[in-house]
Parts: sequence; structure tokens; C-alpha cells
Amino acid sequence: MPTQSRIAAQMYTLRDFTKTPADIATTCAKLRKIGFEAVQASGLGPIEPQEFARILQSEGLTCCATHVGFEKLKENPQQVAEEHHLWGCRHIAVPSMPGEFRSAEGFANFARELNTLGKIYRPLGLTVSYHNHAFELTRYGPATGLEILYENSKPSLVKAEIDTYWIQYGGGDPAAWITRLGKRQPLVHLKDMGFVDDKIVMAEVGEGNLNWPAILKALKRVQTQWYIIEQDVCRRDPFESLRISQEHLKAWGVDAPDQQLVDATA
Repeated sequence: MPTQSRIAAQMYTLRDFTKTPADIATTCAKLRKIGFEAVQASGLGPIEPQEFARILQSEGLTCCATHVGFEKLKENPQQVAEEHHLWGCRHIAVPSMPGEFRSAEGFANFARELNTLGKIYRPLGLTVSYHNHAFELTRYGPATGLEILYENSKPSLVKAEIDTYWIQYGGGDPAAWITRLGKRQPLVHLKDMGFVDDKIVMAEVGEGNLNWPAILKALKRVQTQWYIIEQDVCRRDPFESLRISQEHLKAWGVDAPDQQLVDATA
């Protein structure tokens, strides 16, 4: 399903509103009403793949990407591929890494596992990305876990879905990581980081302290396709949080035809 927008809503943000097929239909209708043309499918309750495809079609929404668990990707590649083709979706992201891989050797082994998944799904017309949290920035001697993961995986097989908040939370620089990974990033997760009552909080894009001019310039440079707004915890109504983030991104020119970005600090 074609879309004019590169901005998408991560449905995990709305997981409390997507527990039944009826909930999912209502939520998709609300997202379309506030201006979203694309979604990333994640955090959904049980729903038949055909029913989800019907809802997307009915609301005029593109499914730009999904989150699919590591074990399911390994065990049911044909089923996963069939569902994604039904939804017109070509990007899969692994939402997190199983705990048993959280060591220097484990990160290298997990990278090889992702290479294997890439070899399976690439001929099926699908990309496999990895979505980071903060724990991947744990340092093992000279390198962080995330460095070990990407140094031991092939760019042609394993893509990246950098999460701006979690990179910053882990002590990294989101713009530097986006620049470092280059064109292996079809997807990015955008959420802001704020500081309220002596606590770090998740914030709407543009409502916190991340360096958005640098982040957006880096994303433009590496030609990231989908700018996916996610906010795990919202201090407002989650639909309103998504709308505010979308509004800022559009004001900064993210959806301009030639993506001529304006100063995000203005």
C-alpha cells in the first residue's frame, strides 16, 4: 500500500488499546484520523493475519515493519513470510536479544544467529533488523555489546533499527551510531529523553533533550526509509503523545518531498 509519508507509529505505544481485533480496528482508525499513514505492528493482541490485513486496507494504512520474536523467526520462517507478504510489509525487526547471549562471546554468537536469519529471510523478500535497548551498550573490554553485534554480522543480512532514546540512555550518541551504521538502517525508532523531578523520562519527540538536528541530519545522510515514533511510557494520552511527536517531525521537514530539514531547535 503506497504512502506519501515516511513517518510511522509504533503500535507497541498503544498496546493497552490493541488487545482484541475490535480494539486494533478502533486504534488503527484513530491513528489514521490523526494523520498517520503507516504503522509498525507490535504489541498486538491475538488477531488473524487476514483480519489485520483487512483493517490496514480499510484504514488506508501501510504496515512498514513489525517486531517478531527471535524464536518465532527461527522456527516458522514460512509462516512469518506469508503473513508479511499478506500485509505488504518487507521489514522485520527483532525486538530484543535473549538473556543467554548477554556476554562478549554471546553477542558474537547472536550476531551469527542473525546472519543465519538474514540468509533465510532475504530470499523471501524480507529484511531482518535488530532493535536495541540500553543493555547492548554494556562494555566488554574495548567494545560494547552493540559494537560486537554489528562487527560480527553482515550488513547485507543484518540491518539496524536504532532506538534514539535507548542509545542515549546507555551513554551513547544516537547521531554517531546512525552515522556509524550507515545505510544498513531501513528503520529507526524515535523517542525523546527528558528530565522531570530528578528522573529520566521518555518524552515526545521534540519535548525532551535529544539532539534532534544532529539525529535528523544523520538519518537523512544514511537514507533511512522509515521514521517510526515509539514511546514505551507516556505521561499523556498515548494517542496525543504520538500526535505531538508527528507534529514536530513534520514541522522539521521530515516529510518534505526532498526532505529539506529545518533547524529542530528553532
